[in-house]
Amino acid sequence: MMDAKSQDKISGSIHENERHETVSQSEAYSAVEERRLRRKYDICLLAPLALMYLCNALDKGNVGNAKTAGWDKDIGLTGNQYYILVMVFYVPFCLAGTPISLIAKRYSAARVLPIMMIGFGSMSVVSRQTIAILVSVTDWLPRSLLSTVARGFSQVFAIRFFLGIFEAAMLPGVLFYLSTFYKRNELASRLGIFYGTVPSGAAYYGLTLPSSNVCYFWCFLRLAGPKLEAIFSPVKDNHWSGLIAFGVFHIKHSKYKGWQFLFWIEGASTVIFALIAFFWLPRSPATWWYLNPREKEIARIRILSDSSVTVDEKLSIRDSFRVLENPMYWIWAAVNLTFGVPLASVNNFLPQIVASLGYSTVKTNLFTVAPNVVGAVTLLVLTFSSDYFRERSIHICIPLLIGLTGFIILGCIDVVGHKGAAYFACFLLTMGAFAPSVLVATWYANNTPQESRRALVAGIMVAIANSAGLISTNVFRAQDEPKYVPALITSAVSGAICFILVAGMGIWMRFDNKKRNRAQGVNIRPQDVKTENLAAGPESPLFRYMY
Repeated sequence: MMDAKSQDKISGSIHENERHETVSQSEAYSAVEERRLRRKYDICLLAPLALMYLCNALDKGNVGNAKTAGWDKDIGLTGNQYYILVMVFYVPFCLAGTPISLIAKRYSAARVLPIMMIGFGSMSVVSRQTIAILVSVTDWLPRSLLSTVARGFSQVFAIRFFLGIFEAAMLPGVLFYLSTFYKRNELASRLGIFYGTVPSGAAYYGLTLPSSNVCYFWCFLRLAGPKLEAIFSPVKDNHWSGLIAFGVFHIKHSKYKGWQFLFWIEGASTVIFALIAFFWLPRSPATWWYLNPREKEIARIRILSDSSVTVDEKLSIRDSFRVLENPMYWIWAAVNLTFGVPLASVNNFLPQIVASLGYSTVKTNLFTVAPNVVGAVTLLVLTFSSDYFRERSIHICIPLLIGLTGFIILGCIDVVGHKGAAYFACFLLTMGAFAPSVLVATWYANNTPQESRRALVAGIMVAIANSAGLISTNVFRAQDEPKYVPALITSAVSGAICFILVAGMGIWMRFDNKKRNRAQGVNIRPQDVKTENLAAGPESPLFRYMY
């Protein structure tokens, strides 16, 4: 228990910090200037990143849709080989994420991510005659364009392995990158728009609607004003993956299959856009030619007040690993593992779950569109609400309960005999699967003000969440088709455990903040303290958890 003199000293420093912060920010820039800067970020930075992640989602998830068009039979897969191919992707996907995230911190995500994107985007245009040489010799070659010419299990196995390496750092890299531009109460909504391309990616396979047109449309909405943007931006991406498949699988060709056209379209567009992104994305606000000196200064003040301890912090490997001494991050690791199971189940197997209802290939892919659109809308509603209220844990618990309900319904009914209820449950799955990933990532990023530590934490946590894909792919077994009851039970139990952990952490953080306020005789919130004063992290008397 601190003595009265120490308590008065801390209380005085806190009040002085609050007074200085209010005065300095009001003198530093106006609300109009800040909105203008955010709009530049949203249009010229966030929109290209969202398109990059859409390409990532399409390349990562296209095997699920291609399977419904007979891809597995065309290349001679038998038994559980398809599920092994889905699983092998997650091994390098988990292991490579953390080191590449640190590389992205050192050399800038604006350069590292487009290079990785070229890697995962190039597998569709290489001839069958050269694939054996390319797979064995050119480790640097982008692997995604090779899918259409790989004609056997071993070749596709190698491609999927390299694909996992190239895609590993996309989400943690963008999470860290955006946190150097946006304040803590802006990050979840922007990650929501960015991550919304994943459920979008699940829909993009049904009509050949160019993703660039969708993104330009969203940019128009952003320019037009917040009201139009709020109405239309939630549906910008997530339904496109099932839509593209619906259109492409109607292509009839004497030599090539529909799934080959699917991979070609995705791979080529990914490589082209990666080259554009390499030269467009800025390393930091301070080096972005698009910002004038005044805007660069505003950007610096914003980050120091509500995101980071320092701007452009030099990477320190030793210091970054010290964050793991805090037990809270181990709980976050468990949270990432448990929400990752239902997320991977929906991302990888939603087309198969819908197919179990007894529809044709074309209808199966088309019927994945609506659940993914609803999932995208739910994702954006929750992330924007979370930023508005500066609250994370309750906004995570809500979708976890929704998704849990969906898995329980599918596991308890005859899906063929009750198609309506089963299809409704698919909506609950997408509503519950996507939002926790974004909100949990924002949660631990918001509570990690040191940039090096934040980059490491993002890599580790996303890798742990991705490792849940190994669990998901091993419980979705061929012998359990079409109901996949063991997989549904596993996903439901994982979601329930995640709910308990998140609720417990949220309660504890609220209690700890109140305890600190009582001990110091103050009543401050996380946003009342500049992050540049939080170098000591939770050990600082000024620190308050964003819960």
